[in-house]
Amino acid sequence: MNRKTISVLGCGWLGLPLAQRLYNDGYSLKGSTTSVDKLKKIEEPGIEPHLVILNPDVRTDDIQNFLSSKILIVNIPPSRNEHVLELFPAQIKFLINEIEKSPIEKVLFVSSTSVYGDTNKTVTEESELNPERDSGKALVIAEGLLRAEITFRTTILRFGGLVGPNRQPGRFLAGRKNVSGGNAKVNLIHLDDCIEIIVGIIDNNLWGDIFNACADEHPTRKELYTKAAEKLDLETPSFTDDNGNYKIVSSQKLKAMLNYKFKYPNPMEMF
Repeated sequence: MNRKTISVLGCGWLGLPLAQRLYNDGYSLKGSTTSVDKLKKIEEPGIEPHLVILNPDVRTDDIQNFLSSKILIVNIPPSRNEHVLELFPAQIKFLINEIEKSPIEKVLFVSSTSVYGDTNKTVTEESELNPERDSGKALVIAEGLLRAEITFRTTILRFGGLVGPNRQPGRFLAGRKNVSGGNAKVNLIHLDDCIEIIVGIIDNNLWGDIFNACADEHPTRKELYTKAAEKLDLETPSFTDDNGNYKIVSSQKLKAMLNYKFKYPNPMEMF
């Protein structure tokens, strides 16, 4: 087994370009997908492809082969299934059981800032977790399960809203009328920053910690989605002039520990 092997569970919009970057950096990569049709797409950039489906037990070619690495990146978001509060933690419990039988020593879990409630103020990694949606509640449970394990060390990375190729915010609200919370602040991060931050955590051996990751600036919903729609020549949305409920996510801890400067510090320049 190559000591520089990394396994990426979930080679989708973020996971595949991340795996490609790590491969180009000299790591051996194992990548997973839930679709047989996507196995070839994973393999083409030099990644060892694996079919891994957690449902919540596993259907896979060989889960222990996939987990024969020192580092595992878990990049599988909670489903939109109405039973997500039961299903997602069950998936993570099964995965933990398999990790305990593998050589995995370090886990990076891609989470979300949706674990914080809308407090109408700035939140940090020390803030109370009070998610509003079941998907956010499922993430809180999953984070706790992983961090409770002592056979491997887990770092939690909480991303803001993801922006980048094929995820242009201009399409989200185009043409909608009287959208509430026009003056609420937004928390976004570009794909390029997501990848650089994960690489930085691995290169700097920052395990057993929790990090928020959002761009430095927080424009209002009205500012961002109006400009984003204009960029795509789509009908601009209209907003009510209220703050609604919001939060401002701080990434100061990440920036300090990684000495990191965002490639896209201003969400208004992400599209």
